[in-house]
Amino acid sequence: MSLDPYQTRKDFPILSRILPSGKPLVYLDNGASSQKPKSVIDATNDYYTNDNANIHRGVYYLSQHATELFERTRIKTSHFFQAQCAKAIIFTRGTTDSINLVAQAWGRTNIGEGDEIVLSVQEHHSNLVPWQMLALEKKAFLKFIPIQEDTTYDLSNLNQIITKRTKLVALSQMSNVTGTIHDLTKIIDRVRQVGAKILVDGAQAACHMPIHLVDMDVDFYAFSAHKMLGPTGVGVLFGKEEILEAMPPWLGGGDMIESVELESSTYAALPAKLEAGTPNIAGVIGFSHALDYLQKVGMKNIKEHERMLTEYALERLNRIGGLQIYGTEDLDKRGGVVSFTMDGIHPHDVGSILDEEGVAIRVGHHCCQPLMKQLSIPGTCRASFYLYNTKEDIDALVHSIDKVKSIFGRVARK
Repeated sequence: MSLDPYQTRKDFPILSRILPSGKPLVYLDNGASSQKPKSVIDATNDYYTNDNANIHRGVYYLSQHATELFERTRIKTSHFFQAQCAKAIIFTRGTTDSINLVAQAWGRTNIGEGDEIVLSVQEHHSNLVPWQMLALEKKAFLKFIPIQEDTTYDLSNLNQIITKRTKLVALSQMSNVTGTIHDLTKIIDRVRQVGAKILVDGAQAACHMPIHLVDMDVDFYAFSAHKMLGPTGVGVLFGKEEILEAMPPWLGGGDMIESVELESSTYAALPAKLEAGTPNIAGVIGFSHALDYLQKVGMKNIKEHERMLTEYALERLNRIGGLQIYGTEDLDKRGGVVSFTMDGIHPHDVGSILDEEGVAIRVGHHCCQPLMKQLSIPGTCRASFYLYNTKEDIDALVHSIDKVKSIFGRVARK
């Protein structure tokens, strides 16, 4: 069954909003965060209204019921992403928190002086800064996989980049700037050859396509709920069970201990060992309903819908003179993201004028300053699509860009 975005939009209250400018909202900033269906909003509200209690600790009904709802989400997440087991699903505050957890708990134990960490030049700062900090502390070295002109990974010197000294490779599966989807198969094969580990930043990929974690054979996979219809403040770290078992905790406190003495403690079993303190209970319960929604729609349908929108957007935007679009032209290697610049017009000016038309896009460096430097630009304008976007949204984007050109006196669209 194909996805009907017009019917889908009815489930998202905010998409019917009229902005202060008097324009209807055209939301094209899904790469930053998705909107939420009413079922997720209601579930979060229902927890605070009817089930509000802390989890894992109480013997009374509310606590036990909240615990059941929370842990049910863990099992559902494991099944949705075909993970190794529910214990391999660790709830965090977001992708950034998940990557920092690996850097601090696994990295500080397993990476030492002279070891190598391999990244790419187009990583989000969340998958760059934690490794910079760790490398500085441990006197390790950072190495980078370059990109080709179409922003796909350049693997021509892969064996020289990933070597016997490599301890970890940390890469994004889909670029948040260009939407480029990377085939990680050759990289994972090389990681296995040298006995290293691989972490995949799935913040952009997890919400747009089917992900089978066991089949991918990754050691760590990190993503956020808020990009896939769920609440903010909830992230997931998947890790192979045997690796997570061997990792020491990063944060100490309540709920992650087995017993505590004055001068020592023993830690709880997975996943509690890596989930110190009271979590975002309402957010995790809301995420359960987001997964239900995505399951009903179908991730394959979402991917196909976004491919259609991306093809339409590229066709329309390529007809506009003075526009530079970034990323591969191969739609099989591209997700629902289109980044562009306009000759002689700063991205912030473009974004401001589009906002007056009700069109919400993201402008700037997108937390990828090294990539911007390589592209020799200060930033881009980024339109990113999701299951509720339509061709009319893209038409509104194109119309608004025409207004930008008119205001700045540029050549009319071809």
